[in-house]
Amino acid sequence: MRPVLAAWLALSLLAGTGAEEMCGGPPAASTHSIAAPQLSPEERLSPHMPESLRCDACHAIAFQIEEQLRRAEGKVGRKALSELDYVEVLERSCSQGWESYGVQELDGEKRLAGPGLPRQEPMSVMVMGGPWPSRLSKMCHGYVGERGEAQIYGAHRRGPAALRELLCHGEKGACAGGKAGGPAPPKALQNEL
Repeated sequence: MRPVLAAWLALSLLAGTGAEEMCGGPPAASTHSIAAPQLSPEERLSPHMPESLRCDACHAIAFQIEEQLRRAEGKVGRKALSELDYVEVLERSCSQGWESYGVQELDGEKRLAGPGLPRQEPMSVMVMGGPWPSRLSKMCHGYVGERGEAQIYGAHRRGPAALRELLCHGEKGACAGGKAGGPAPPKALQNEL
């Protein structure tokens, strides 16, 4: 009797009428449709990071710089790096691929997502590649050129919060928001050129 029961169960499962369905198992799970973010022409085509994503981009850049400098210091026993070494690490940080970053839409708002950024909605579509890696690289090089390698490395040595403050939240920072007012965004765009 047991082989017959096993054969019936196997055939039932193959036919799609499993025991759960026959015995009134849980209802079928509802399906959800998740659309990719709809990007504006600026978001798709501009060589510059859109203003609405600059703060997220700055935090991603600060995270990557911090990670690269921390790894380099780990190789020399957590000692301070020489100027030649930290300049090389900063160049490498900005020239990396940045392919792990992209844009998600969460509650109608587009956000940059990737390593070092707050975890976004797990059930969403992220648009990666395209213009995002070159925009992040360009912004990173702009920060290094504007702030200088020594100032960035000094902030890193004081800790991740100091580096984020220097790059993102200072008076010219991408996250300054209300303090920056009207003049800051055009100046930031001009610095990217």
